[in-house]
Amino acid sequence: MNEGLQTSQYGSSYGADLATQQQRVLRNTYWLLALSMVPTVLGAWIGVSTGIMASLGMGASAIVFFAGAFGLMYLIEKTKNSSAGVLALLGFTFFMGLMLSRLLIPVLGFRNGSSLVMTAFGGTAAIFFVMASLATVIKRDLSGMGKFLLVGALILMVAGIANIFLQSSALMLTILVAVLGVFSALMLYDIKRIVDAGETNYVTATLHLYLDAYNVFQSLLSLLGIFGGERD
Repeated sequence: MNEGLQTSQYGSSYGADLATQQQRVLRNTYWLLALSMVPTVLGAWIGVSTGIMASLGMGASAIVFFAGAFGLMYLIEKTKNSSAGVLALLGFTFFMGLMLSRLLIPVLGFRNGSSLVMTAFGGTAAIFFVMASLATVIKRDLSGMGKFLLVGALILMVAGIANIFLQSSALMLTILVAVLGVFSALMLYDIKRIVDAGETNYVTATLHLYLDAYNVFQSLLSLLGIFGGERD
């Protein structure tokens, strides 16, 4: 009986420790995600002010993006268990802000450009709130979604690269809508992984959620610019 009681107490203690760890990872992830917006905005402001990224051609911009993004993501994963991982993540978000300026410059050229940016930001925040809420109430295991969504994201990346050369408006619209759907679903999946203790490193968790939010914002802003941009 004593052994059974000890086992029960151990199980309860382990469950409590696991729940505490989940909450800590989720809290740290949200704080770091909020902090990552600062270098993103700074990078975007510098990019818009100087036009440094917009001056690159489409091909050169793609090379810079993939080399910089994947290089920094590799660095983040290598240093994720130390404070250097946080610094690498913030450096990555600054770089992504710079890259975002290529989209912001033409959108801000519209008469209602600032309004479109704020609408896209509000829409991204609303999607994040909905997905975060769903992740806490859905009891079903969503781990099976991961591979499906990853394949979808890779297909969209290849399609985006192909459209640099094809310059198809129809394909671009299809990609934007698909990106919005896939990365919104990835947002739900990534938050649910944290809630279910599938992800225990808050630096990695923040990187995943940042990429989800970044792609949702980018697709929303592009669609708003296409259908709602007002020229002078």
